[in-house]
Amino acid sequence: MHISGLIAAAEQRLAEAGIEEAALDARLLFEHLTGFGRTHLVLHGDEEVAEADAACYRQLVERRRARVPLHHLTGTKEFWSLVFTVSPAVLIPRPETEFLLECALAVCKGAGPICQALDLCTGSGVIAVVLARELGCRVSAVDCSSAALAVAAGNVARHGTGELVSLVQGDLFAPLDPADSFDLIVSNPPYIVEDEIDRLEPEVACAEPRLALSGGTDGLRVIARIAAEAAAFLRPG
Repeated sequence: MHISGLIAAAEQRLAEAGIEEAALDARLLFEHLTGFGRTHLVLHGDEEVAEADAACYRQLVERRRARVPLHHLTGTKEFWSLVFTVSPAVLIPRPETEFLLECALAVCKGAGPICQALDLCTGSGVIAVVLARELGCRVSAVDCSSAALAVAAGNVARHGTGELVSLVQGDLFAPLDPADSFDLIVSNPPYIVEDEIDRLEPEVACAEPRLALSGGTDGLRVIARIAAEAAAFLRPG
């Protein structure tokens, strides 16, 4: 089968399964498998695909059809115009996370120099890496999951921020020295009400780490702790 026909058939399979962005997902999975860019697909859509490659592609499509998240299949997610590694151990970065960073950076513009920042619940490390790159500051990135920190370590290395970002395992402020102080504290913590998680789309409810989703019975369990404890770790001003 030629490229365009294979992708079109995949799009139909995904659409039948209720995948909202079936056309985009079908194309991105093919690009991931082959390394071809979108221009190549447009210009060479009539090229034949080797049967072995076609079979691998169909397997990827069926996994996506089973609601495995696209970015778990590709292993990467673009964020802040950078490519980050993701896995089932971490939340997939979303536009809301970029909005959080935009707000944090806007606050920093009106403040004094930011020398030390703290990123709680760092997950894949995207917030810590972006802060280090944008502000040139040191960032302590905390997470209680060793699996998440392993992903974060790969992203820190990938983007050359190893000298600025320190990864710390523990529960929020607990692993920090009481004498530590920061110019900026940022977090994208778990905030979903526990009873609502199973009603989310399957890509979230069944594929992303519950530890990174659940905010307890009211969604505020982690947020309340951060709000109560953060002041002790903020520098004056």
